[in-house]
Amino acid sequence: MAERILFKHIDNPKQYQVETYVQNGGYSALKLALKEIKPAELIEMVKKSGLRGRGGAGFPTGLKWSFVPKDSPKPKYLCVNADESEPGTFKDRQLMEYDPHQVLEGVILSSYAIGCHHAYFYIRGEFGFGYKRMAQAVEEAYQKGYLGKNILGSGFDLDVTIVRGGGAYICGEETGLIESLEGKRAMPRVKPPFPAVSGLYNCPTVVNNVETLACVPHIVNRGAEWFASIGPAKSPGTKIVCLSGHVNKPGNYELEMGTPLRELIYTHGGGILGGRRLKAAIPGGSSVPILTGKQIDVKLDFDSVAAAGSLLGCAAVIVMDERTCMVWMAERLSEFYEHESCGKCTPCREGTFWLVEILSRIEEGRGTMRDLDLLLNICDNISFKTVCALADGAAAPVVSAIQHFKDEFVAHIEEKRCPLPHRAFDFDGFVN
Repeated sequence: MAERILFKHIDNPKQYQVETYVQNGGYSALKLALKEIKPAELIEMVKKSGLRGRGGAGFPTGLKWSFVPKDSPKPKYLCVNADESEPGTFKDRQLMEYDPHQVLEGVILSSYAIGCHHAYFYIRGEFGFGYKRMAQAVEEAYQKGYLGKNILGSGFDLDVTIVRGGGAYICGEETGLIESLEGKRAMPRVKPPFPAVSGLYNCPTVVNNVETLACVPHIVNRGAEWFASIGPAKSPGTKIVCLSGHVNKPGNYELEMGTPLRELIYTHGGGILGGRRLKAAIPGGSSVPILTGKQIDVKLDFDSVAAAGSLLGCAAVIVMDERTCMVWMAERLSEFYEHESCGKCTPCREGTFWLVEILSRIEEGRGTMRDLDLLLNICDNISFKTVCALADGAAAPVVSAIQHFKDEFVAHIEEKRCPLPHRAFDFDGFVN
């Protein structure tokens, strides 16, 4: 990685203050855009840059903006998805806490591009410090004329309202987020219509992730060609990768897209704790298929990870060493998704419950061989059969764990205990 872009000033203890942000070049992109770039040109610039959403789906950002109807008489809205709630993800939180104006400048530019005059910043309720920093940044931006009426004398108006979420995983799904903003219980909406046509208050709406928006000022300042030249042609730019699990140096790393997973773990992450052997890694948050230790030469970009049988998602890499029981891992993740299912779709509501029941049975030495087929059958019957992707995310780690580590599941069933030598037979007291 030759250059940090989003994290360039993250270690400056005063970077969260507007004066420091401006001293480091902040809000120059906004001044340039409002003076010299028309909204339609800004959309084309972001399209040309190749920026893809950093929240997980990887959808082209400029293309998403272009779906907003220009001739609609209704207000247009931008919703900032700051509900970072998937296990292993913590990158947006750092951006909001230590460089909030970078995010806010991206919000203002994106609002200008789509014709939005009221943006909503939806932040996870548990992010108390992040909320405080973002609220301060919004207040400072109003005082300095970066928000409000006639921003920098351009005639463009924008208000930003910060809303704290209820702390539910489904609030990070774009239509669940919109439902929550409207004061309702967060549940996903059936699409179409898509939010770009009928979103918040049935008005045209764009929902963008924090990291995605933070990229926009840099694209404006340095050009679409510059951004497109970084990393793979179809997944350009840098990516903040959240590294956690059994590594010596967990944390957030801003790397060029296409950086090998091996380099992330062994160079930036300092290798596996205790010098142990790598067993598996989840490359894109807990909702994607796991990769084995033999697949870590995969490049971390959307297309390369997909070709390897998983997904880059939000690039939250969870590392597991040789001590990790994969039945235990699948059970823990299934418990999370069962708890976070909103209950709207029967396959998800019932299916995630049964995944936990069966995995617990196997983990506790009470499973049968029929349970393996039953697990795969349930996963098949909940994947891609629900309104949102939560059920898909619940099924993916279970299916891939059985696919790659079936012997471990079989051993639990036949031996009625975990086959890993370091694990105690008393499951109640075991700590991995």
